[in-house]
Amino acid sequence: MSTSDLIRELCCKQNISLAKLARRIGQSKQNLYKKMLRDTLTLDEIKQIADVLGVKFEQSFTLSSGEQMKIVNG
Repeated sequence: MSTSDLIRELCCKQNISLAKLARRIGQSKQNLYKKMLRDTLTLDEIKQIADVLGVKFEQSFTLSSGEQMKIVNG
């Protein structure tokens, strides 16, 4: 599942339209749609989206030992 697919699913679960999400992160609806279509959202934009949707965003690296190094927002 792509990042854009996850965001669409989160919006559905949080009962917020993509247009409303775009406004809340300071972008036009068209700009957000294009970025989601191309799957070119930046890490900062993804963090903003998580904040707006009230969810925790995590990004991690997993070492060969199994140890995880996480970037957590929220």
